[in-house]
Formats: sequence, C-alpha cells, structure tokens
Amino acid sequence: MSAWLIAVPACAGGCLGTLMLLRRRSPAALKVAGITAAILLMAGLVLAAVAVLAGPALADPGAVSAAAAQEEPAGAGGMALLAASIAIAGSSIGAAIAVAYTGAAAIAAMSERPELFGRAMVIVGLAEGIAIYGLIVAIILIGRA
Repeated sequence: MSAWLIAVPACAGGCLGTLMLLRRRSPAALKVAGITAAILLMAGLVLAAVAVLAGPALADPGAVSAAAAQEEPAGAGGMALLAASIAIAGSSIGAAIAVAYTGAAAIAAMSERPELFGRAMVIVGLAEGIAIYGLIVAIILIGRA
C-alpha cells in the first residue's frame, strides 16, 4: 500500500510537469517530456510487477498449511484482477470509438431525415453494448479470483 501512496502523487506530478513542458513547444521541453514519460513507464511497470507477483498477505506465514499453499499459485488472483481491468479498459475504449463513429453518422442521417431517430439510437446502443460485454467478462474474472 505504501508503494501506491508514493506512486500516485509522483505520477500526477509527472503528468502535470509534462503538460507544462509541452506548452512551451521547444525541442528541449519535448526531450524532457520524453524522458519523464520513459521514467513513469518504467515505474509503472515495476509497480505492476510487484502487484502481480506478490502473494497473499498473511499475519503469520507459518499458519498456512502445505495443502493450502499449493491450491493457488502466488499472484493468480492478481493476474485475474489484472485481466479484468484489461477487459474493462479494452471494451470501454472500443465502445467509445464505436459510439463516436455511429453517433456522428446518426446525427448526420437525422439532420437529413429526422424520422430516423429511433433506428439511429438503436445502432448507437448496440455500439455501447461492447462495454457491457467487457463488464460481464470482468465480473466473471473477478468471481474466479
């Protein structure tokens, strides 16, 4: 938990600093922004590796029986949670792209023929269904974690 308390303000400060440097639009500022982004990427990968590979936290490590220790490999629950977050992120991004294109096409069609409102909203709703499928997959994965 202490790693997250350090990482979140550091990431926020790095993002704000990068945005301030990019406003200058000088080559030196872009170089510093690239270095900052690389450092944040490395820190994020290290934190992700620690979160995924860490086993369950126990008050007394000697209290775990040998049978219970062999039931689930260390980090399997973390991998399921990571997979659930990837499913949510991917489906949300896909739904956003689909809704952007179908929404623009629906508005263009409704500007010419307003009676197409119902059909256009159904198509936009189908595009939003992609995010719901990702949510269902994430719920299934979290249930197995």
